[in-house]
Amino acid sequence: MTPAEAKHKLRVPRPRKGGVQVLVGTRKGAFRLQSDPERKTWKVKDCWFLGHVVHHLVSDPREKGTLLCAARTGHLGPTIFRSTDKGKTWKESTKPPAFDEAPSSLHQRTVNHTFWLTPAHDNEPGVWYAGSSPQGLFKSRDGGKTWKPVNGFNHHPDVDKWTGGDKDGTPDGPKLHSIVIDPRDPKHLYIGMSSGGVFESTNGGRSWDPLNQGMLAPYPLPNPDYGHDPHCVVMSPTNPDRLWQQNHCGIFRLDREDGEWQHVGESMPKGIGDIGFPITVHPRDPHTAWVFPMDGTSVWPRTSPDSSAAVYRTKDDGKSWQRQDKGLPDEHAYWTVKRQCMAQDAHDPLGIYLGTTNGEVWGSPNEGRSWKCIARHLPHVYSVEVNDVRG
Repeated sequence: MTPAEAKHKLRVPRPRKGGVQVLVGTRKGAFRLQSDPERKTWKVKDCWFLGHVVHHLVSDPREKGTLLCAARTGHLGPTIFRSTDKGKTWKESTKPPAFDEAPSSLHQRTVNHTFWLTPAHDNEPGVWYAGSSPQGLFKSRDGGKTWKPVNGFNHHPDVDKWTGGDKDGTPDGPKLHSIVIDPRDPKHLYIGMSSGGVFESTNGGRSWDPLNQGMLAPYPLPNPDYGHDPHCVVMSPTNPDRLWQQNHCGIFRLDREDGEWQHVGESMPKGIGDIGFPITVHPRDPHTAWVFPMDGTSVWPRTSPDSSAAVYRTKDDGKSWQRQDKGLPDEHAYWTVKRQCMAQDAHDPLGIYLGTTNGEVWGSPNEGRSWKCIARHLPHVYSVEVNDVRG
């Protein structure tokens, strides 16, 4: 046990063995990929909700066999489906996420789609959080059957300033994402918003404060506390006082005792830059993280820099980054990896998985040293998760 683990009394995932399941959400359905015990061969085991937009497909690590799926269907609109038998059968939420009527001082919002799903603390079975587009936070206490708005955030007096109100918008819609729960305290929450920034609650969502000191914002802002564009925010499992962020303006790390975000992407190669969508951290090593950079020019949708795909890894808190591209296409990679499309298993060595905007899923069984395409010809990938990586 490391000093950080002893300090925080954390349950750190033990290395696992055996096959891996990867859950994939796409523009036209959800898929489950299954590996052999050595993670050498893969097959598409299941296909669900074919033809519907699936923004996030997540397993419940507290309840074996339970899956939640955030979908936007042609006839039901934005909704959430739940399975308690490993995907054999699904039931729709009887009350999916929806905003309450806003106070007269705030802009009234309507959920376009649920974008993010996060199971709550281990000590809160059946509790889930959801983030929506436009930016809203919702909570379920019955395993996803019904949802209520977290109005401590949704009706906060400053929420229109934080989110930009009806004037805000990114190319695929503003969204609340990266719902992070402190493993030491179920009431300690973080959220990321595009746009808006990172925000923190220490009382279960009743009140919120910006957490954006030290962030870059190369454009005029009325207040540096908000108006930022985090793409993905993750917490170190072995040190919950450390957050990592892939932002529109670079890669950042926050150690809470320091109080400000540090721009650790400055050490990325200048020809590559540090703009991207996803970031993932090692479950047993707080110093190690991986990112997938994208072309940061005026092109949208973003593509791999110089059309050459590569993951970059740091093992020293962001002081240096190493390119990991063995097996990835070195030309004509006119795709990128979205914010919730990079995940990991809990094996040793660690397996890393990423889904692309051209419908491929790539896997590395050795912490990024080499890569193999494990699924092709899927629709545009929106999310990648590993089915219960806890030891």
